[in-house]
Amino acid sequence: MRTPDAADPSPPGPHGSTAVRCGPALSSPDGIEAQTCVVAQGDTVRARTYYRNASGEERSLALSLMGPDGRTVLTRCALDAGDEPAQCETPRGRGTGGLARYTAIAEFADRAAGGRLLLRSGSN
Repeated sequence: MRTPDAADPSPPGPHGSTAVRCGPALSSPDGIEAQTCVVAQGDTVRARTYYRNASGEERSLALSLMGPDGRTVLTRCALDAGDEPAQCETPRGRGTGGLARYTAIAEFADRAAGGRLLLRSGSN
């Protein structure tokens, strides 16, 4: 699993410099490892979760970005049964009020067992 630094190592894009605020790296007994972040670049913001699915089973992921205006962006990602590090992101949206006003939550669930929650990871 790739663990981000305080600033994303990618070069500044057309929207300016990048700032990243992440929660702790977590793991579940079911073989999921994750770290979830809020990423701001210029005037845009998005949620990103870095994960690794070592369970050997397909899993599902719901990634939410909650903003200061009460809006939430939800993205769903499928996790294959592989053991490689990967990431999932919400689409970029216009940010207002600074990075600290946003929260990202990733919920990993078992696809075969009726959606049983396996791990919840947050940006703070």
